[in-house]
Amino acid sequence: MKIPELLAPAGNLEKLKIAIDYGADAVYCAGKSFGLRAKADNFTREELEIAINYAHQRGKKVYLTLNIIAHNSDLDQLMDYLDYISRIEIDALIVSDPGVLYLIREAGLDIDIHLSTQANTVNWASAKFWEDYGLERLILARELSVAEIKEINAKTDIELETFVHGAMCISYSGRCLLSNYMTGRDANRGNCAQPCRWEYDLVENKRPGQLWEISDDGDRGSYIMNSKDLNLFDYLPSIINAGVDSLKIEGRMKSVNYVATVTSVYRKALDNISDEGEKYQTDPELANHLNKISHRPYTTGFYGGQPGPAGQNYTSSSYIRGYKYLGIVKGYLPELGQAIVQVKNKINPGDVVEFFGPGADSFEQEVTKIYSDEGEELDVANHPESIVKIPVTKEISENYIIRRRENDEN
Repeated sequence: MKIPELLAPAGNLEKLKIAIDYGADAVYCAGKSFGLRAKADNFTREELEIAINYAHQRGKKVYLTLNIIAHNSDLDQLMDYLDYISRIEIDALIVSDPGVLYLIREAGLDIDIHLSTQANTVNWASAKFWEDYGLERLILARELSVAEIKEINAKTDIELETFVHGAMCISYSGRCLLSNYMTGRDANRGNCAQPCRWEYDLVENKRPGQLWEISDDGDRGSYIMNSKDLNLFDYLPSIINAGVDSLKIEGRMKSVNYVATVTSVYRKALDNISDEGEKYQTDPELANHLNKISHRPYTTGFYGGQPGPAGQNYTSSSYIRGYKYLGIVKGYLPELGQAIVQVKNKINPGDVVEFFGPGADSFEQEVTKIYSDEGEELDVANHPESIVKIPVTKEISENYIIRRRENDEN
């Protein structure tokens, strides 16, 4: 069984390193312009070059998103950016706008082009068109069943990439006008206000101020466009058998905890599939780690066909947060049996915490003591980004995540 590439999100340099350390084969990111996650930290030119070096030294790849729907006013700056890209060793560009693709060709860039999911490729004829144009990969629209993906693969020779985990959208793979219409923030230029997640009531024009609930949902109105989050972990073998070349995790706006957990879980599963072949069975304990990140209720999306009402959450757009991200390990002191921890949220002596690391390695222990960086014993660690030391029951390495059940705080 050919194991596809695991492609993880990188909203900033720290998350890029985490994704690679936790098992991603490739990462996708954006510069400060031209990507569709303008609210992510994204990468300066200097950071991008550091990221490329970090990835390439470890045999990994970096894909750069240029997937906005560009207006005339974007093009001069874009051409300057393409000149910069021609001088760095990026592995591929992710593009949705034919005009951007045209300018890349005009600039003479010798670089792989991946067609963004924003281009809404949902049939084999479109796939053939882009294959004949010379593109190397199609990032398929989320609105495809596994049977449709298999047919596209059978009728084309182009690489195929598909999403397996993360947020879904009310519109075809993100091509949405709601944000622009309602707030003036253009989703197709990276600045979506996510009005699909808002709560709505019905108003009749001649009765201003009189609201009708759209569904029978108590006094909360209705979240009529709010999709659940995609989770195809249980269906990896059939997706692989459909001929997909790359499995994509959504989430450049998500936390380090999210990137580490999802990347590690899918990496471990893919390695298990490689080792076990047809004997592979989903590991429920491994799958359960996906419930420990902040997420909306899960759905399998269009995997088996139209999801219908089961793919939406009409009662709330809130996230499920069963665990709190407390910190990240920055080093280990073997002579003292202590982890050096960068604090993200309050840690108390007596907390029962989970350490989670690459390979989906995890263990729980009680925090018996907390020391300052200078060795002074502390009553609490509650200053974000401060460095503390915590005794650990087993040897641990850099970039392990520390988290706690939300209801376990002392």
